Amino acid sequence: MTTTADEFETHRPRLFGLAYRLLGSAADAEDAVQDAYLRFSGADRTVIDQPAAWLAKVVTNLCLNRLTSARARRERYTGSWLPEPVLTSDGTLGPLESAERRDEVSLALLVLLERLTPTERAVYVLREAFAYGYREISGVLDLTETHCRQLHRRAARRVAVSEARFESAPEQRAGLVESFLAAARDGDLAGLEKLFAADVTWWSDGGGKVSAALRPIEGREKVLRLVLRGWPRFAEGLDFAPAEVNGSPALLALSGETLVGTVSFDFRGEAVTGVRVVMNPEKLEFAGRQLVDR
Repeated sequence: MTTTADEFETHRPRLFGLAYRLLGSAADAEDAVQDAYLRFSGADRTVIDQPAAWLAKVVTNLCLNRLTSARARRERYTGSWLPEPVLTSDGTLGPLESAERRDEVSLALLVLLERLTPTERAVYVLREAFAYGYREISGVLDLTETHCRQLHRRAARRVAVSEARFESAPEQRAGLVESFLAAARDGDLAGLEKLFAADVTWWSDGGGKVSAALRPIEGREKVLRLVLRGWPRFAEGLDFAPAEVNGSPALLALSGETLVGTVSFDFRGEAVTGVRVVMNPEKLEFAGRQLVDR
């Protein structure tokens, strides 16, 4: 006999993927999914015709409640705020079989989603990442279909993604990451100059817990100085391992078996346009658990 817990577990991966895309926080996403389970286990099952749809609505609304308070916390955040990184090669965020699917979970897009109101973000994620029709979205959010269409158009304009981001294949991106690591390790100025776009930006998220630049570093010359001067100090005593983080090739900074940082990249064709380094220990807990569970 299938128990409530067993039935819920069949939905958990999809619900976590939804909650993470809405919140940009793996820890908060886990909490939202657990709250949904408690509601599911206490609900009158005779009135739940479609558990998947019912649970998606519950998780979405739980996340909407969290987004308002999360935004207030981020306004007080020390330094640059970045989403929590997630290792995705094991399917944690669902199948990422296309460039568009990988971009939907990229740190870059999750940062852009911070521009949206909570409701705009919900409409955008349900439509773009889960292919919900406007009728389904209206049922989740208790809004009219017309309003949902308007919200989606507005959200899409505010997070417009350049097609140039899809030009390079994962293998090519992985090669660029390897080239970055070699050039940064060797202090290879010419190699780094070749990799970085003129408008490259570097973000460091230490959250006030570890030393990190408080503001983004913008422009090739400034980023080159940062890497040539700062990378040796950052990398001292650490090992770096390639990994897929949020759908794209990245680096894991490891002290023994402990994850102390993730280095993710934005690409435009054959150039690196952004580097996002997450070092806040609290934001690395989920990815750290993923490494242990491998």
